[in-house]
Amino acid sequence: MANENPFKSILKTLEKPGGEFGKYYSLPALNDPRIDRLPYSIKILLESAIRNCDEFQVKSKDVEKIIDWENTSPKLVEIPFKPARVLLQDFTGVPAVVDLACMRDAMSNLGGDSNKINPLVPVDLVIDHSVQVDVSRSENAVQANMEFEFHRNKERFAFLKWGSNAFQNMLVVPPGSGIVHQVNLEYLGRVVFNTNGLLYPDSVVGTDSHTTMIDGLGVAGWGVGGIEAEAAMLGQPMSMVLPGVVGFKLSGKLRDGVTATDLVLTVTQMLRKHGVVGKFVEFYGEGMSELSLADRATIANMSPEYGATMGFFPVDHVTLQYLKLTGRSDGTVSMIESYLRANKMFVDYSEPQIDRVYSSYIALNLRDVEPCISGPKRPHDRVPLREMKADWHACLDNKVGFKGFAIPKESQSKVAEFNFHGTPAQLRHGDVVIAAITSCTNTSNPSVMLGSALVAKKACELGLEVKPWIKTSLAPGSGVVTKYMEKSGLQKYLNQLGFHIVGYGCTTCIGNSGDIDEAVASAITENDVVAAAVLSGNRNFEGRVHPLTRANYLASPPLVVAYALAGTVDIDFETEPIGVGKDGKKIFFRDIWPSNDEVAQVVHSSVLPDMFKATYQAITKGNPMWNQLSIPSGTLYDWDPKSTYIHEPPYFKSMTMSPPGPHGVKDAYCLLNFGDSITTDHISPAGSIHKDSPAARYLMERGVDRRDFNSYGSRRGNDDVMARGTFANIRIVNKLLGGEVGPKTIHFPTREKLSVFDVAMRYKSEGHDTVILAGAEYGSGSSRDWAAKGPMLLGVKAVMAKSFERIHRSNLVGMGIIPLCFKSGEDAETLGLTGHERYSLDLPSNVSEIRPGQDVTVVTDNGKQFTCTLRYDTEVELAYFDHGGILQYAIRNLIHTKH
Repeated sequence: MANENPFKSILKTLEKPGGEFGKYYSLPALNDPRIDRLPYSIKILLESAIRNCDEFQVKSKDVEKIIDWENTSPKLVEIPFKPARVLLQDFTGVPAVVDLACMRDAMSNLGGDSNKINPLVPVDLVIDHSVQVDVSRSENAVQANMEFEFHRNKERFAFLKWGSNAFQNMLVVPPGSGIVHQVNLEYLGRVVFNTNGLLYPDSVVGTDSHTTMIDGLGVAGWGVGGIEAEAAMLGQPMSMVLPGVVGFKLSGKLRDGVTATDLVLTVTQMLRKHGVVGKFVEFYGEGMSELSLADRATIANMSPEYGATMGFFPVDHVTLQYLKLTGRSDGTVSMIESYLRANKMFVDYSEPQIDRVYSSYIALNLRDVEPCISGPKRPHDRVPLREMKADWHACLDNKVGFKGFAIPKESQSKVAEFNFHGTPAQLRHGDVVIAAITSCTNTSNPSVMLGSALVAKKACELGLEVKPWIKTSLAPGSGVVTKYMEKSGLQKYLNQLGFHIVGYGCTTCIGNSGDIDEAVASAITENDVVAAAVLSGNRNFEGRVHPLTRANYLASPPLVVAYALAGTVDIDFETEPIGVGKDGKKIFFRDIWPSNDEVAQVVHSSVLPDMFKATYQAITKGNPMWNQLSIPSGTLYDWDPKSTYIHEPPYFKSMTMSPPGPHGVKDAYCLLNFGDSITTDHISPAGSIHKDSPAARYLMERGVDRRDFNSYGSRRGNDDVMARGTFANIRIVNKLLGGEVGPKTIHFPTREKLSVFDVAMRYKSEGHDTVILAGAEYGSGSSRDWAAKGPMLLGVKAVMAKSFERIHRSNLVGMGIIPLCFKSGEDAETLGLTGHERYSLDLPSNVSEIRPGQDVTVVTDNGKQFTCTLRYDTEVELAYFDHGGILQYAIRNLIHTKH
């Protein structure tokens, strides 16, 4: 049972002229000198622990662990964390609301009060509806795409609208408003909450790994699986290891012509090399004054790409200026500044700085940053622009891998001739077929967005054009971008080059690039062309952007336009012309590139506070298509068994009041055997549904026409579709297939080669357990809960890997799958494991006999025996294991809660 807060004595009143802002828990009132030296990001964890301390879920000893961070963090101690709110993106929001609706049913079936299943902390759900770019070079693209999305997703949207009425404490932002991260930054982010007169820092966990964009605003936020988010919504503290904090010192100023994107790609490479997985990164130093809030948000956004939990920028005067720019009231900004100053959580660079302690240190002089892009297959493989041509030719030569395509020398200059709508055309290796200024990393940053428009203006005035078969698109993160583009008078130049606005949401970066023209697609496939995509997103893993673009490069929005004009990545911008102008004169990169002063002037004159106010006032009113959606009434959802979008999953079907207890693994077959860097894009259903896949078969059997398949993301509320799409990535490499690429595996009893889903279902029907073997960084990439839900539904009992990405490991825990790490220096290969063996692992049936991180022995049927680390990292995670998963734990807890 909860007790009185032992820290009530430090509850102080924050005064303001003529009254008070409210009460707050004062960190200085603890009179502990250790607190002054804490990183700002750790202070947010500390305040949360103090405010929520009840000696039940959060204990005094947890507060002491955080205060003593300098000594405790190297020991990987466990702490509970209660975020101030939860952020859901619609693709992850749908399964979260499905699970909540299911939990209400389960609660009702077990005799509990189903109305207890309500978010206990504020939930912001943004429907950014992941626009499918099916109409790009068209003035009416936004409206056409929106109508198309509502036609395809009406059922999903209606379900979320039902959820906003059925569940308390849930705000739903309608589709067409913008991408979740930008809406969070410009509108939802509170920085400081004032709830019933109690002030405390905003903190957020979100179901998209790029929730970290909000760290640029001084709000502690990071991505978690939907499973963890749902538990946080239900009042469960998040169990986390108190992180180390890497201090990243910035100095100097960016050189002319260098963008925030160049900076973030440089930072990403530096931090990947430094090693920051599971850590916070906190930025400081005199260089901070040279970074706009949008630049900071760009760096914070890419935290998952450099592997950190957060890339945090403490609140300072730049933050306050941004809050005013984006329409927050003077009173709100005054309250935020007063609270943070009173609690010593505000950075004032005009005052002497106290040296903070960090776990390790890294530094960058901004002058050293140079123009660059990243690729062709990973976000941290940075290539300086001046080296791009040489790097591209090396990639053609290199063996197949992250930096290689193994194209024979004699084939590298091959020209594929084709006919494009009656015009003769050619494709070569490295030719660009998709060029997308896409949401996420960059579209909240006016300097790079308006910079891309200035490039377009200069190009148009010189007479340059983009080849008509290159699929170009512009997907702003919010309506504010459209307003400042129009105010600047520059949007018309982007339109002229084919970069029309296609919608507000996730597009090419998540694979919603739409179809490439059939003639172009045929030329690529028939001639085995390594075609390229250039996009301003943050993910470029194989198969993600488009199945036919094997080379995918991340670049700043201005560089996206430049590469679209060049038509190829096989170019040296310093020495080779980008094209020929209207007077026959060769045009070079330097001729179209704007100076930093040009960009700054147009940003200053075009980006205005009223634009933010008008945009977000309209958001709360919805749009006609949203407002006309009819929804069922009632707090229990009426499941439609025929729906291919919303389906009641089987998680709670056989649930009882008593926990099932831990499980081991008995004579399990290896379902898949992987190498390193298997991402959640490889595991989880994402992007389009392939016509020959088990998911396509399921939909066709239910009368769904191929043109209405939609994406896996849009069908995330249907477990039958998602289980069939698990491990269905066409670029997946399963060692059991001896080098063959594709989503198949071996059913060992019959030696048949079938789809992963079909083999998994055979094993389940035969009563066999399955396991997965993997290399390092298993589960890197987006925080996809289906990367854990899918394998669980396929019957996977354990994953044995060299290492796990943070979010994915916790998602596996949440779904009752055992995460196992090979011992340092060992992996499947060094242990001589082929995946043809059967695997057994015994665990005690009583969870109290299991310790976090203990060693366990795995035995194979051919006599091999090896030791793994059991990656349940905390006692709370072991409790989830005991209950069969985090949601089952939450339901039983709510039933037993008397207060």
